[in-house]
Amino acid sequence: MDDCLFCKIIKKEIPSEIIFEDDKIMVFLDINPTTNGDTLIVPKEHFDTMFDVPRELLNYMEECYKHIYEVYKKKLNCDGLSLTTNFGIAQEIKHFHMHFIPRYKNDEVKYLSNKSILKNLKEIQDIILKD
Repeated sequence: MDDCLFCKIIKKEIPSEIIFEDDKIMVFLDINPTTNGDTLIVPKEHFDTMFDVPRELLNYMEECYKHIYEVYKKKLNCDGLSLTTNFGIAQEIKHFHMHFIPRYKNDEVKYLSNKSILKNLKEIQDIILKD
């Protein structure tokens, strides 16, 4: 896609701090990091969402993030990992990617929720299980 930011990064039209690259994926540091080493794992072929990506490529990406985690534990001394992907309105760039966020005991990263709109857990379960 001509106007896709990640496609431009993959074509090296836009500079990035590449951690790993092969014919299937590019792994680079997020320019708006949550923690030190915040990394994006991006397939080179453009797919809008995870649901469009072939299973073999998802499996390959999984093997890559497992390896990256081992490297980051040794080199960045991270204590954990948040691995996420976004869809719909939560997906800012419409090129499937995984957010690989090293976590540290002192990183103070908190996940926010809007408590005023949350239903109780039983109500949510009932909605999900209702025929």
